Amino acid sequence: MGPEKFRAIGHTLIDDVADFLARLPKARTASPLLPDQMRSKLGKREMPEKGADIAPILKKFSRLFFEQSTHNGSPRFFGYITSSAAPVGALADLLAAAVNPNVGAWALSPIATEIENESIRWLAQFMGLAGRWDGVLVSGGNMANIVGFFAARKAKAAWDIRAKGVADPESQRLVVYGSAEMHTWIMKATDLSGFGTDAIRWIATDDELRMRPDELRKQIAADRAAGLHPFLVVGTAGTVGTGATDPLPEIAKICKEFDLWFHVDGAYGAPAVALDDASADLKGLRLADSIAIDPHKWLYSSIEAGCLLTRHPDALRDAFAFKPPYYQFDDNEGQEVKNYFEYGPQNTRGFRALKIWLGFQQAGASGYRRMIADDIELAHRLHEFVGKQELLEQGTVALSISTFRFVPADLRRRSRGDKAVTDYLNELNARIATALRLSGGAFVSNAHIEDRYMLRACIVNFRTTLDDVRLLPELIVGIGREIDERIRPKELRGGKR
Repeated sequence: MGPEKFRAIGHTLIDDVADFLARLPKARTASPLLPDQMRSKLGKREMPEKGADIAPILKKFSRLFFEQSTHNGSPRFFGYITSSAAPVGALADLLAAAVNPNVGAWALSPIATEIENESIRWLAQFMGLAGRWDGVLVSGGNMANIVGFFAARKAKAAWDIRAKGVADPESQRLVVYGSAEMHTWIMKATDLSGFGTDAIRWIATDDELRMRPDELRKQIAADRAAGLHPFLVVGTAGTVGTGATDPLPEIAKICKEFDLWFHVDGAYGAPAVALDDASADLKGLRLADSIAIDPHKWLYSSIEAGCLLTRHPDALRDAFAFKPPYYQFDDNEGQEVKNYFEYGPQNTRGFRALKIWLGFQQAGASGYRRMIADDIELAHRLHEFVGKQELLEQGTVALSISTFRFVPADLRRRSRGDKAVTDYLNELNARIATALRLSGGAFVSNAHIEDRYMLRACIVNFRTTLDDVRLLPELIVGIGREIDERIRPKELRGGKR
């Protein structure tokens, strides 16, 4: 493809993207098609033996892509913690892909490496992290947390775990701690590391779904007495279900007392620490040894953009660096450079930093603080609107996540303690979530609080307005009435709803 052909196709595509962004506030939040319908819509093609003019193919697919995607950029997308991506991210990814640097070594990506260095420094500065923090950009929250896990493993193992592994005669059984609400990335980490998921200690939570420090201390002491080797405690800054933040300052004290690595999963909630009114619990993340943060969640970067930060500048190289003879990237006349293949599991790495770097320059730290504060305010207003609906029951509200459920009036008194009613309400609300998604009117996900299936709305979206959150309870009540009328078992009928 020559420059002029690229220019013509590119101009057309940019126009189509701009038109899509203009339509996005009123577009369906998700496609109404089920999997078989989607496959039929796409059609089945044989692999082409010969090439063809790509312009009409790209035009046709872009139209289908805009129509049939789930639009997390919609102002009524309240589902998973996938933010509305800033348009500058699309331009950044286009520019990055055009040059196609491999940000694994400085020599392969000199300017991109320096931009990643600066982006990491800005992320640490934005969160008020004192001292010399370093880090690496990765795909998202799972990988950011897993990178932190392996840094902790190397730092706290009492033997050369990288060389001798976990089955060496001098090794000890390593164990890790987190709340019962901790994200399942920890299961992947313990599985991949060879520790096994039995190495996880799921610590009980309090009434606000935060880790109980007294239970943490008790479990660490018991494990040490049993001859095990505790090495890592994971505190969460914004749980995926309800947005709860663990008592991070208290956890930090326990980690210091027992000489454990303190990692904070702040993939979702960490950016909110930049607000003046951030809670003391959230500010405790600044005491961590490492922090996972996802710019593609609450800093509105396009996917993929995750980051692991650590206050120990050598920890990542200690955990990941190897120097094979076929990598000759150190000839820089004695000047210090960073080769990112030594800082994480990837050798070949894309230029993820550009969209973060441009985003900070477009919005500024104050712009991000304002947008994050707006999202939190909207979640609390949604909680208020839910409370005004007779057929909705408030759950929790923390950071920018609000939980609630649809409860018919005649079942409200029986909604706690009656298993048949609880099971029915769980099924009813699950069906409401699916019907809402397929309607295209809005998108919510779910949380589980004890034995209750709750609808969950998470707002990480600079496009969402007060009108959008005011509409959501009304949509849910309308759908809930219709489904309840249609599916309620006879034994639960009777009385006014």
